[in-house]
Amino acid sequence: MSETQKILITGANGYLGAQISLHLANHGAQITALCYPEAPNDPVWCHAMDEVLVGSIADVFVMEILKKRSFDSIIHLVSLDHHQSESLPLEEVLKINVQPCWALLNAFSKKGLKSFLLFSTIHVYGSLPFQVIDERHPLKPGNVYALTHAMTEQVCDYFNRTSPVNCLTVRLSNSYGQPVFPENNCWWLAVNDLCRTAYFEKSIQLLSDGSPQRDFIHGIDVCQAVELLLERSPKDNARTAYHISSSKTYTLLELAGLVKEVYAKIYGLDIPVHTPNGMSVEDFNLYSKKPRYQIDHSALKALGFEPKCDVREGIRQLFQYFEKHTPNA
Repeated sequence: MSETQKILITGANGYLGAQISLHLANHGAQITALCYPEAPNDPVWCHAMDEVLVGSIADVFVMEILKKRSFDSIIHLVSLDHHQSESLPLEEVLKINVQPCWALLNAFSKKGLKSFLLFSTIHVYGSLPFQVIDERHPLKPGNVYALTHAMTEQVCDYFNRTSPVNCLTVRLSNSYGQPVFPENNCWWLAVNDLCRTAYFEKSIQLLSDGSPQRDFIHGIDVCQAVELLLERSPKDNARTAYHISSSKTYTLLELAGLVKEVYAKIYGLDIPVHTPNGMSVEDFNLYSKKPRYQIDHSALKALGFEPKCDVREGIRQLFQYFEKHTPNA
């Protein structure tokens, strides 16, 4: 990074938080890592952090501890997942997904905070039409998970207008890649899940007909994007939202074909791909002529962003991860 920054990262031991924390620490930032429910059992990662704190960001006592410190930037990653957001009582969901964003900005906007990065989601748009989607696309959240993220975006907009803090919203597409910690819950992610079943079961089982579309972005590219956004001149333009995406859209059937292809290249074995009805798939271009959406990342590209890890390379790295972390592999 161009200069040493003191950065608070909430959810620092999560799947993305762990990657971002380590990346920024290795690039010279002083990271205060807020972890929950416990600190990672990884001395190398912990040593790279300036400070590791344990506690829930929704706990008022934790907030009081944080207020005794000052930061140049905050990266806020804490959120319940889709299932939790839909199944828990609304007041509990708001307590985790929305209120901490307000509490952090309300406290640190008065303590010299320069920038605040909120990790939101592409789901705030609801169902995506088959067109190029930029950050001006209307928000139409279709579930509680998306709705609460849209609410936190409004909190950021308020503080961006009423305080000196440069509040930026990051709308993430679908990240993937190997985790920093084995306990990171990341195996429900589409690329990770298909690679894991391919490696351990020697077959690929799709949960749909393969027609759903996704934009996949590797964790190392998410880290690159965060670094660029932290270096952006404060309030140098009217833009407050950025897509972190690859701007490439695949069907899940095409993804399965890529996993099958990379697996065969590495291990010399042709594994089958099955749909939910048990049928074996051979035509991975079945939906190639259907219209697609594209999650545009030209605003981030204008800051110098260029994805470095394509899907094939990301798949290869996941297989390497399984080899390294599987006993007797």
